[in-house]
Amino acid sequence: MLRRPPRQQYAAICYRLRKKQTEPEVLLLTSRDTGRWVIPKGWPMSGKKGYAVAEREAYEEAGVKGKVAEKPIGHYDYLKGMEGGLKIHCRVQVHTLEVRNELTDFPEKGMRRSEWVNCEEAAARVQEPELKVLFHKFAQKFSGIQPDPIPEAGE
Repeated sequence: MLRRPPRQQYAAICYRLRKKQTEPEVLLLTSRDTGRWVIPKGWPMSGKKGYAVAEREAYEEAGVKGKVAEKPIGHYDYLKGMEGGLKIHCRVQVHTLEVRNELTDFPEKGMRRSEWVNCEEAAARVQEPELKVLFHKFAQKFSGIQPDPIPEAGE
């Protein structure tokens, strides 16, 4: 059976650093359909680079603005449930976004719940194994411990 290549999406791990805390807090959202914990993500946008899409999705879904990293921290794969029960394979390129402003009004306000948690809690809440690894990798950047490289697909 022929497999289609994964559909590309872009996402942001939105984080903030609080005074007197040694590790960052990350922002988790609930998905609109199933209510599972996710990070802001979306489909490519014409004329926008991946990091700019991640930045836009963070604003639209979570109402946060800040400094987005142009270089991705990694990626994860998941199966996106579509209407009618179809599931499509998606590869999500993940960028970090240091939150500098939380807005009170944004496009998807009231459609999702959001919560600031530490990286360990975020990894425990999300379902996608590779996203769990990205949260651990991100936390290690702040602890001074060098993370093991994440193997690329097929290695």
